[in-house]
Amino acid sequence: MIGVSQFRGLMANRQVVRTLVERDLRVRYAGSVLGWVWTVLDPLLMALIYLVVFTVIFQARRGGHQPYFLHLVTGLFLWQWFAQNMTETSRALLSEARLVRSANLPRELWVVRVVLAKGVEFVLTLPVIAAFTIFYMITGQTKLHWTIVLLPVSLVLTFLLSVGIGMILAPVTVLVNDMARVVRIVLRLGFYATPVLYSADMAPPVLQKLLLFNPMSGILELFRSGFFKGEMNILSVSSAIVLTVILLFVGSIVFKRLEPAVLKEI
Repeated sequence: MIGVSQFRGLMANRQVVRTLVERDLRVRYAGSVLGWVWTVLDPLLMALIYLVVFTVIFQARRGGHQPYFLHLVTGLFLWQWFAQNMTETSRALLSEARLVRSANLPRELWVVRVVLAKGVEFVLTLPVIAAFTIFYMITGQTKLHWTIVLLPVSLVLTFLLSVGIGMILAPVTVLVNDMARVVRIVLRLGFYATPVLYSADMAPPVLQKLLLFNPMSGILELFRSGFFKGEMNILSVSSAIVLTVILLFVGSIVFKRLEPAVLKEI
């Protein structure tokens, strides 16, 4: 995972990270009428669109576990956090080039603060998920399962996975001009290669095996497992944990090795 020296550096500057996260959030919502509500509206409106497309227009028998709208909301909200992490961490060093070059701080900090800031925004969407869950529980359409206690684990995994991939994307984007375009394309493909709109058990056996190599697939199953019985596949979740650890380790190595070249470039 992240090297001991890297981890110590981040912990020693945790107050700086907090200040940067607060700054990012203030800047993001400065002058906005609705503020953090935009973070909720985007995936919520997309969930409504997909609900109409799949259940009304195409009249699909089932797109995922029922109630399908709750299935969509839980998937889209978590995917939005991950996707925004990838987009923002890829330009984390470029967007703060002057500070990265001059400040005597661990450069990994610029990746971590992005994921934390987006994480705060995601946490603000949890009451919306809770509200829909309560509604469906009252109407007898769903009930919570004991695996809901594992929900924080899925969030920690999303955070670590985002940091790991972010530490690869951030320096590579500085050195490779086309990387930002690549990230956008991969995210579009990744959205459909992740069981956001559907359940993994709906896919053919061959595709289910391929989903094991997508860590967000297992993380999303773990996140949803408390809302939908039978959503979680132990093999998929185990694969996600292993891949997250590997990517975090690889990310820390790549970041350290490319750091000198990045500082020359920016």
